[in-house]
Amino acid sequence: MMKRKNLLRTATAVAVALGVTGVSACGAAKTDNKSSGGSSDSVTIAVPSWVGAEANAAVAKYILENELDTKVKLTQLDESVAFDALNSGKADAILEDWGGAPKKVKLYVDDKKSVVKAGGLGVTGHIGWFIPKYLAEKHPDITDYKNLNKYADEFKTAESGDKGQLLEGSPSYTTNDDALIKNLGLNLKTVYAGSEAAQITQIKEDYKAKKPFISYWWTPQWLNSQIDLVEVKLPEYKDGCDADTAKVKCGYAKTPLQKYLGADFAKNNEKAAAFLKNFSWTNEQQNEVAAMIADKKMSSDKAAEKWVKANPDVWKAWLPK
Repeated sequence: MMKRKNLLRTATAVAVALGVTGVSACGAAKTDNKSSGGSSDSVTIAVPSWVGAEANAAVAKYILENELDTKVKLTQLDESVAFDALNSGKADAILEDWGGAPKKVKLYVDDKKSVVKAGGLGVTGHIGWFIPKYLAEKHPDITDYKNLNKYADEFKTAESGDKGQLLEGSPSYTTNDDALIKNLGLNLKTVYAGSEAAQITQIKEDYKAKKPFISYWWTPQWLNSQIDLVEVKLPEYKDGCDADTAKVKCGYAKTPLQKYLGADFAKNNEKAAAFLKNFSWTNEQQNEVAAMIADKKMSSDKAAEKWVKANPDVWKAWLPK
């Protein structure tokens, strides 16, 4: 998913749609604003509202509690707000940052040094515009953004009016799509499903009915193993091309996802901090846990337990020496 901007999240709809507890299947945890206070036996992990982030937090929680005797709290926070919480001590860690808050990183990591880098998650994220393969096979030239206006009528919905609908997920996710539509002269309109869960439901319904659709979408995403989507070619991303989001005319970067810790927590809870720094897995491993939660309707705790028990060769390398 990807940088994420800080607009209103609809976590309740996610939880209801996916029927999970504790943290929603889009990563929405029960909000708890209490600080762990740098305690040596507790950690508060900020969880953005998508299922991949929930998968990270669930696995980290299971191992911290069962192997390192560390109590874990999960709190739902957008990335930008999470950095504020790391700075203040109301949260100790964020395990999946898509780079959506560069000013906060500069302020807290570079200037105040109240937040520290914890290394890469091992997962590479990418946002793009995607259409179903059956539509690309019917109209081979539709995979180039320059030809989208030719097919805009096929994407019309009641919500998009006389323009083609570009389906979006949660308003909290980073998206340059409104600017891209305007700056590339496209006859499209962004329409928000409201959450990852609602967006998945819409995509699955349209895909089953073989309807034409175009959607903001991303990798890693567990649904990609079940449906065949094709990325629309947007203008090539080049470093800095999205610096001014109002003027952006390029596609999205491939982003190695990052982890961050509160500086006091990292100093006062060396074992837990070392574990979180070592925590690194692949897109496929994250998708495996995410699919258990979102598709198989397992609780995040049960999904984490199942994965941990099946993969000791992976996670034992994360334990502090």
